[in-house]
Amino acid sequence: MRARHPRRWTACLVALALLGTGTACGAGPERPGRATAERDPVDPEARKAEEAAAGKAALAAYAGYLNASRAASARSDPHHPDLAKYLADPLLTRVRLAIREAKEHGAMRTGKLVSDPTVTVVSLDTVPAAVEIQDCLDATDYKLVYAKTRKVVPGTGAGRHLATATATRYPDGRWLISAGVAHEDQPC
Repeated sequence: MRARHPRRWTACLVALALLGTGTACGAGPERPGRATAERDPVDPEARKAEEAAAGKAALAAYAGYLNASRAASARSDPHHPDLAKYLADPLLTRVRLAIREAKEHGAMRTGKLVSDPTVTVVSLDTVPAAVEIQDCLDATDYKLVYAKTRKVVPGTGAGRHLATATATRYPDGRWLISAGVAHEDQPC
């Protein structure tokens, strides 16, 4: 099925499918809240180790998120079980809606998405604790195509661009990606 307004839905799908949400489709990443209480003085070395562990866990969640999103998008499955393993709302809902919208328009994702993420901020004193991630995504070979013909959906091409994400630590100790933005106007 072809959309009546392919530019409108494809612009959102490109941004959403690349990182879950785009500036044209929704709000940017949510910022962590303020610390609610002063912490006791912490040994600087222990603090560095705690921050490094948080960064490593957040990057693992981010990698899981990208893999789950690729798998779900390739199958046009907005309820792919791995999405909930690595994503939290509001991003989980946005990603599911983008995949569902692509499916409704007869589109799916194919190809390879190359990621090179780094941790930019670790905020362990905020409630909840959060880690900010910056990535240079290469979506040159990651295409939105019509499922039946495998032809590229017009206006959906993307190259290398900046992306940001927020990983949040939940009460059960899991780090989940809760916000993200694809900055397609910022090449990297």
